[in-house]
Amino acid sequence: MTRPKKSLGQNFLIDRNVAKKIVRTLELKRSDRVVEVGPGKGALTSFLLEELDALTAIEIDDVLSASLREKIGPNLKVIHRDVLEVDLPALAGELGGKVRIVGNIPYNITSPILFWIIDSSQHVDDCTLMMQREVAERLVAKPRTKEYGILSIFAQYYARPEFRFTVPAGAFQPPPEVVSAVISLDFRQRHSPPASDDSFFRLLVRSVFGQRRKTLRNGLRGMGIPAERLGQIPGDFNRRPEELTVSEFVALADRLASVASDLPLTLRGNRS
Repeated sequence: MTRPKKSLGQNFLIDRNVAKKIVRTLELKRSDRVVEVGPGKGALTSFLLEELDALTAIEIDDVLSASLREKIGPNLKVIHRDVLEVDLPALAGELGGKVRIVGNIPYNITSPILFWIIDSSQHVDDCTLMMQREVAERLVAKPRTKEYGILSIFAQYYARPEFRFTVPAGAFQPPPEVVSAVISLDFRQRHSPPASDDSFFRLLVRSVFGQRRKTLRNGLRGMGIPAERLGQIPGDFNRRPEELTVSEFVALADRLASVASDLPLTLRGNRS
């Protein structure tokens, strides 16, 4: 019997009804290119393969990787590797196009996995992930709430996030100390219009939320944009970052990029 490894954040899904419910939300076609992250003992894997011609799974645990290959068969390709070290664009190319991602991801690296997907979102159709409910709530959070932050804006800019359902701790072995939730992000429904400079947009969001208790004016000054440059564009810079919608951040990034392109801008504060 394989014991969960605390170092890998393993909480195995054991509730078959929850696994079936996740697969139903995907509305799979047999030809879909699906990548499962963290299959563990295969609770989702077997149900996915009932709907698919083939499945690719990424599993860091050597014992579980070998077990899955032996138990599931030739329709499952197992990549024995740390998911954050997998080249997602290259994997999508090998599979023949954009992929769909699903998984009960390790809760100790939820944010890094989300950014791993977001950073390569042009190669992803959608993802459906199990995570801590508090993180799921951040992805769909609205402005002027304490949950609203960097993850909220990036999720809502690069995709359309949808909170699916909660999952109790008893659905896992061992039970986590948090309530879990399943959330989907549809990258085919990206925010429109996009920012004129994607890198500048990301730098702006990370910078001002790194100092979220400060006004935009102070946050932008810390980023390296002097007050006289701000005076060249319209806007209320006495607002706080959590007050701005995604559309307002896009508009602000476009206006700032036009007057700050020659400045050596820096990222300060919280980068997560």
